[in-house]
Amino acid sequence: MLSPRLLMLRSAASLTTRSLSTGAVLKQGKVLDMAQGHPPLHVSNVRNKLREIVGASTNWSDHQQALAERVSLLSLLAKSQNDLPAKRMKDSFIEVYLPLGSEPQLREKYLNFHNTVRFGRILEDLDSLAVLISYSHTYNSALKRSPLSIVTALVDKIDMRQHVIYPDCDIKFTGHVTWVGKSSIEAKMLMSQYHGGAYAPVLDATFVMVARDPENKRAAFVNPLTPDGPEEERLFQEGEANKSRRVELSTASLLKVAPTDDERKIVHSLFLNTLDTKTVSFRSRVLPPNSVWMEDAKMKGLEICHPEERNIFNRIFGGFLMRKAYELGWANACSYGGCRPSLVAVDDILFQKPVEIGSLLLLSSQVCYTQGRYIQVRVHSEVFDPLTQQHNTTNVFHYTFVSDCDVPNIIPKTYGESMLYLDGKRHFNQTVG
Repeated sequence: MLSPRLLMLRSAASLTTRSLSTGAVLKQGKVLDMAQGHPPLHVSNVRNKLREIVGASTNWSDHQQALAERVSLLSLLAKSQNDLPAKRMKDSFIEVYLPLGSEPQLREKYLNFHNTVRFGRILEDLDSLAVLISYSHTYNSALKRSPLSIVTALVDKIDMRQHVIYPDCDIKFTGHVTWVGKSSIEAKMLMSQYHGGAYAPVLDATFVMVARDPENKRAAFVNPLTPDGPEEERLFQEGEANKSRRVELSTASLLKVAPTDDERKIVHSLFLNTLDTKTVSFRSRVLPPNSVWMEDAKMKGLEICHPEERNIFNRIFGGFLMRKAYELGWANACSYGGCRPSLVAVDDILFQKPVEIGSLLLLSSQVCYTQGRYIQVRVHSEVFDPLTQQHNTTNVFHYTFVSDCDVPNIIPKTYGESMLYLDGKRHFNQTVG
């Protein structure tokens, strides 16, 4: 196994195979050495480590007692962020190995029908790693258990650097905290795979985590972060910029404000292109050649949320939700394009509400924008309470796929579908444009 601890930088595209083979990260011609941190972990030990940190039981039957015990940790929470010692980026640096090459027995869980790695499983591993990175940042050696409940708030971005993930080659994850607020933490992670005699970048990911009290009801303070050197300062400032960008995008959401002038022209042009020239009627619509109505590009799924898929706080594991949403979105894109698509990016996955064990989880996937060979898919998840008949949105997922050939144009009919189209176009432009 590789042993050097080195700072993970923003863009995995800048990595060289030589730097990866030695465990180094190369950015703009400079290799930044990171001091000795946590020893490398086997991927199977990540969840066990998290259970140790919070004192979670491995038995579902003990979950109520474990929750009651965590309530007693309320008094250990900091009253102010100033009461907590500042941490450095190297304090949270973690290296995790998924030895698909050297441990063949692991492959069954990760292998798909096409003899590549199931990306949904990778999403699960990334989610667990982001939580562990955040707990490493807030680690207090004086406490036996952490009073914090750290959960995923947002998957800001996952960018693919290569489309093929080999099922018989070792994978390495590295990551650390790059920015913190009062109760929020940004964690950046890099995934690389050993192939052809060296490690090569596969993806880089940015997750935003939030810290809450032991009952997971209120926000809790986390340790401040002190950048060490110009490169760490740059990463920290990127985190600040990411926060500002998210606020700006939320403010400009089509659920809150009207489309821009250019966007309104796009919607009107789509409308005009579908009018029936024979009837000259607003209600008579004709589908243009090589096009598909948006209402005909959907897929739906249902999951019963069993205790097996719980996280360390006895709610449904966020990685499980991401895996199920991704697999439905992939199937939707595959059906739409007529061939197997490749993932380009995951963008802006917002965790609005936790999913309780026993919930009926409804997933709805929609192709909302296309351009050339690209397919933008939005997956909406909600829980349904059969007793109250109420639906509550829990997550919204955005995926960008690319097909081997050009795909049909997606065409909205209604105003609501037009807003989905514009929202999909915005996400696509952020990813590919």
